[in-house]
Amino acid sequence: MSLHDRVALVTGAGRGIGRAIADRLADGGCRVVVADVDGASAEQAAAEIGVAYETETLGVGANVADATSVKQMVEAAVAAFGSVDILVNNAGITRDGLLLRMKEADWDQVLAVNLKGAFLCTQQAARLMAKGRWGRIVNIASIVGAMGNIGQANYVAAKAGLIGLTKTVAREYASRGITCNAVAPGFIDTAMTQALTEEIRAALLAQIPMQRLGSPEDVATTVAFLASEAAGYVTGQVVHVNGGMYM
Repeated sequence: MSLHDRVALVTGAGRGIGRAIADRLADGGCRVVVADVDGASAEQAAAEIGVAYETETLGVGANVADATSVKQMVEAAVAAFGSVDILVNNAGITRDGLLLRMKEADWDQVLAVNLKGAFLCTQQAARLMAKGRWGRIVNIASIVGAMGNIGQANYVAAKAGLIGLTKTVAREYASRGITCNAVAPGFIDTAMTQALTEEIRAALLAQIPMQRLGSPEDVATTVAFLASEAAGYVTGQVVHVNGGMYM
């Protein structure tokens, strides 16, 4: 599963699952571009990763919902490292609310970041990968994209759409040596789930056969496999990392 000298671009990598993915890819030997809408967070994470894993890194502030910003992000990666071999579309937001009360702006913003953002990033990176006849694209979907969730019509629609995008990209680029897969995390122990009440956390755990929340590292390890040579014959798949909550 060596990733030595590959160039990985991870969006939404300033913290949380994205940061764990960036750490894991760097640990595997990648040069890592840490992208985040919070540029200062991206630069700090990149600096810490570079020191911790003795690898080259770049922190870039980018809004994945904006085509110009995405183009500049990819150009910065190429200027620094010459290519983008691995793209992890992790950037995402939530704007929860019941369907009848959901504001149109909240629908639009979540779809723009979580789905359009992956489209824009993939479009830019795939051009580079196709020239080199090798590439790995990993989209971070969600368990709710497969099973739905009350109060998250926008988020669920975006993640379900991301699964469809994954399969289409996989078909379009298989002949170019590029794989595209999705990782669908279940409930992961992050700042968002840590803010839940004990009652809600207990209810969640009752639905998980492994009786624990996942860790960001659980997701990151799966991403690292899909980004490696070892997963060269795996494409168009959705890998669920959820402790058995959804089967």
